[in-house]
Amino acid sequence: MKTVMANAQTVKREWLLVDAADMPLGRVASQVAAMLRGKHKPSYTPHCDAGDYVIVVNTDKMVLTGNKLVDKKYYHYSGYPGGLSSATYKDLMKNKSDFVLERAVKGMLPKGPLGRDMFRKLKVYKGAEHPHSAQQPKPVTLQGGVRK
Repeated sequence: MKTVMANAQTVKREWLLVDAADMPLGRVASQVAAMLRGKHKPSYTPHCDAGDYVIVVNTDKMVLTGNKLVDKKYYHYSGYPGGLSSATYKDLMKNKSDFVLERAVKGMLPKGPLGRDMFRKLKVYKGAEHPHSAQQPKPVTLQGGVRK
């Protein structure tokens, strides 16, 4: 038996459309990161960017379970003394919900040039509209929703 390894010439990329409405942030992020890496394909190769382009819409309708909306904080340090700023995820979900998902997905991808190439294939939008209709993305349903 010969092991087949994917490389840049043999990878077939698709465009996938994910609707994040009423889905928990972590579940969306982990499944989108797996699609960007190509783990949903039989030709997955860890050292090669074999993933697809992923478009995520309706990030403003994502949910955080428990008290994370109020308790969880995002910290940013400017590099100057006293330059630590923080914001709750409630504020971030209201103003920059696309940034929240991008940050979660980026943390789940490999670090270095390979992870940066994978991250560039992620397109995130707050509403239901996106400018990638010419690529004819295939809608994908994600596993798991909010538990009541």
